[in-house]
Order: sequence, then structure tokens, then C-alpha cells
Amino acid sequence: MTASHVIIDSDRHVIEPTDMWREYLPAELRARAPVQRGDELLFDGRSPFGNISALARRIVGAQAAARLDDLVSASHPGGQLRAMDRQGIDVAYLYPTYALYFAYVDGADPVLSAAIATAYNAWLHDYCHADPRRLQGVGLICRHDPRAMLAELDRIAAFGWRAVVMRPNPIAGRTLGDAAYEPFWTACEQRSIAVTFHEGTQARLPTAGADRFSTRFAQHACSHPMEQMMAFLSLLDAGVFQRHPALRVAFLEAGASWLPSWLWRLDELSYPHMKEEVAGNVERLPSAYFRRQCWISFEPSEPGLDVVIQRVGLDRLLFGSDYPHPDHGAQAIIDQLTGNQAASADELRRAVLLDNPQRLFSRA
Repeated sequence: MTASHVIIDSDRHVIEPTDMWREYLPAELRARAPVQRGDELLFDGRSPFGNISALARRIVGAQAAARLDDLVSASHPGGQLRAMDRQGIDVAYLYPTYALYFAYVDGADPVLSAAIATAYNAWLHDYCHADPRRLQGVGLICRHDPRAMLAELDRIAAFGWRAVVMRPNPIAGRTLGDAAYEPFWTACEQRSIAVTFHEGTQARLPTAGADRFSTRFAQHACSHPMEQMMAFLSLLDAGVFQRHPALRVAFLEAGASWLPSWLWRLDELSYPHMKEEVAGNVERLPSAYFRRQCWISFEPSEPGLDVVIQRVGLDRLLFGSDYPHPDHGAQAIIDQLTGNQAASADELRRAVLLDNPQRLFSRA
């Protein structure tokens, strides 16, 4: 296989077996580990999911049942590797499923929340041992206690991993631009560890749309793109990009078609009229920061990729399959690259499937 045909999946998931938490959590916290009781998943005695109707639970359950083989496969490395072989995926960067909820319950015990992230990372490290070249771990960072984030980053760096993942939402009253996170951004930049943001609908924390909609239909439509839009803005407005020009950031599983209009609004309607207010934090057009240090993944059959490429460049796009979640579409995304007219098929495929993720996840 030549380098031009290598496919890197920048957003692929594991399914954490419920019984693994008791093995990987410290002994004093195992009584509070996530457990499965009938059809319900509980964490510290409560559901980790927020405001979801009984009907939506049944729909999600039916969707999961329809993909049960994939979900089981992703719970162990052998099944993951066989699925990658079927899909033609050479290297996968692996993200959590349930741990992204457990470690981010707003108002939860910060010690327990941080221990959840540490336990997940230890389990994932063992998972990736099956094939460390093809299975690349992305370390989970819990944001409840900013001081604990640096210790977890040290452990993740010791694994040799190249990226971390966190939610874009506010947590414990802090947005991503909060000054308490400044040492973390500094450490990521110095260690050349990429930061990726990944949302998940109906978590128990502040989420775009959750304050006004009760259906999963509406909350899912809002949460993924809108939280990522505000994540970029939070880092921009607080001067994180300005102070850390080598920090690499990716926005995943929210589509990319929102990006041109968002950058246009920031560039043309907000910044020219209010740049004095953010002087020192935002010293260039917002789109310039994105083009310099951000990446974004896109969805199957998503329209407008040519506009995204024109706005931020071909080198900013990532392929993420979202496997094994019900709405994943590895082959559909790969096929989409062939028919896009914004660049030649070969140029687009190589950039999205190989060159771009290599730059994002590089330790150089």
C-alpha cells in the first residue's frame, strides 16, 4: 500500500464495557462506578443523560439494537481492527462514548469525575496495545478541576498519545476561555499535543438548545454545531489562539457547513466594528486563526464542502467515520470525496484522508 492510499480515521469511537470501570477505578471509588441496571445505565446512582423522553430512549435503543454487532465489535480491539479492515481504514484515532458523559456531569464530584477520565485513559491504553500503530488513543480530559488537568495531560503524554479530547460545553461555570485553563493550553502547545472537541447530545451539563427544547430531535440539531461554534468563539474571544499560535485544535462530529457563515459573521459583522473591545486577544481576522491552527470534520452527504474549502482551505478538512455510532458513514464520506468539485479527487482524498490528520496529530 502506497502512502497516497493510506486512510486515517480522525474520529472513531470505542464502546466502553460497563464492567471495566470497577477494574480501572481506584478501590475507594469502585462503589460509585457506572453500572448497568436493566436497560438503564447509572453513574453515581443517577443517569448520566439529561432530559430525554421515554420515546426517545426507545428510538435510540432500537437504533443501537440494529447496529449491535458494530457496538460489540468496538468494545474490544480485535473487533475494532476487523471493522477497520472491512472499511479500509488503516489508522484510527479513538474517542470515548460513555466516558464523555460520565466525566462531564455538571455539579459532579470533581475527584470522581477526574478518576473516571484517568480510568478510561488507562483502559484505552490497554485497548490500543493490540496494535499500537493502527489504534491511536486520544486522551480524555475532565475539566471539573483545572489543576488536575495538567496531571492527566502528563499521563497521556507518557503514553505517547498525540491528542486529547474534551467537551466544548461550559463545565463548573467555566467556558473554554476561562483563565483557569491557561496553564493547560500552554502545556498542550509546549508538548505539541492537539486538542479536539467532541459534543454529545443530552448530557447533564449546559448545552445549546437544552434550555428551550425537550425533544432529542431538536436538542441533537442544536447541540453539536452550536456548541462547536461557541467553542471556537470562546477560545478566540479569550485570546487563546492569539497567545498560543502553535496550539492545534479540531472540531469534530458537528459537520463543516456552518463554518463559512460563522467565520463570515465574525470577520465581517463583528470584528470590524468591535475589534477595540478585544484588542490584545484578537489581533487578526477570526478566519485567519482558523486557517492557521484549526481543523474540522464533515458529515456524509453534507453540502457546501466546496465553500468550506474556499473559505479555510483544503488542508483544514478531516475524515471522521463516527464508527460505530448509529449515524456513522465511513464509506459514504470516502465516496463523497470522489465527487466533490472543489479539488481533484486525488488531491482531495489525499489531503482529507492522510495529509491533514498527519499534520493535526503530529508531535513535531
